[in-house]
Amino acid sequence: MPKFVAPALQVIGLAVLLTVSGFSSTAQAANDPVVANVNGTQVMLSDVQKAHQQLPDPYRGYPINMIFGDLLNIVVDRRIAALAARDQGLQDDAEVKDTMARLEEQVLQRVLLERQINEQITETALREAYDKMIADAVTAEQINARHILVESEADAKQVIEELNGGADFAELAKTKSTGPSGPKGGDLGYFEKGQMVPEFSEAAFALKIGEFTKEPVKTQFGWHVIKLEDRRTAEPPSFEASQDQLKAQLSQQIGSVYIKGLRETATIERFKMDGTPEEVKPEEAKK
Repeated sequence: MPKFVAPALQVIGLAVLLTVSGFSSTAQAANDPVVANVNGTQVMLSDVQKAHQQLPDPYRGYPINMIFGDLLNIVVDRRIAALAARDQGLQDDAEVKDTMARLEEQVLQRVLLERQINEQITETALREAYDKMIADAVTAEQINARHILVESEADAKQVIEELNGGADFAELAKTKSTGPSGPKGGDLGYFEKGQMVPEFSEAAFALKIGEFTKEPVKTQFGWHVIKLEDRRTAEPPSFEASQDQLKAQLSQQIGSVYIKGLRETATIERFKMDGTPEEVKPEEAKK
């Protein structure tokens, strides 16, 4: 384990400790072994897995086996604290009951929506959403360009003169350019029009392949001489690369539609902040 992870997990552990988690059942599944016994209660592997899921980035990205010991300590500490709270009768405290009731409502809502979403997000639904995304996408043009960045207009004109005399653009960029791409021959890779400052983009996209700007181009960074190497149409992302985005979009849509349907069949009375009835127009009654 990287040396910086363990101390960080000790700090994060307090936050995870403060999240609500029920005790594990005494029934042991074959794939969910007991990983600790704490004052007569069992800590299951699934408890540690849930603690792993609650970690913030980037710690959640570490394999669970790499930080298992620290995660187990977090879960054990949470169990010890919860048992101590029960021994003090805090489960009967009014504030605790109110908090638990609100948490129960949140958990019920989350599980209900998760089940609706999981039932409807099928391979077919994802494929249909992907096809629609591709059909609706505006295909962007990309260009591959090089540039030589210098401090003054006079320096840029000198570069153009050397290029007109047959100098190699990439080699000239390596010796003349003050920009970070200079060592790479001024290569900027492929980019879309909106990815560069307007003055640069306008000049670069106006070129034909193999051409370089005959006049210096001024931007906030200095003076540029630009050469166009290639043009292409941006390839749409693959279905595999788009799945997380598609699942998030479909989840939002499915959840919204489902809640809207529940609203349409629910009896809802709204009140103002002072508790008096709120006047609701008929067409807004179900909103």
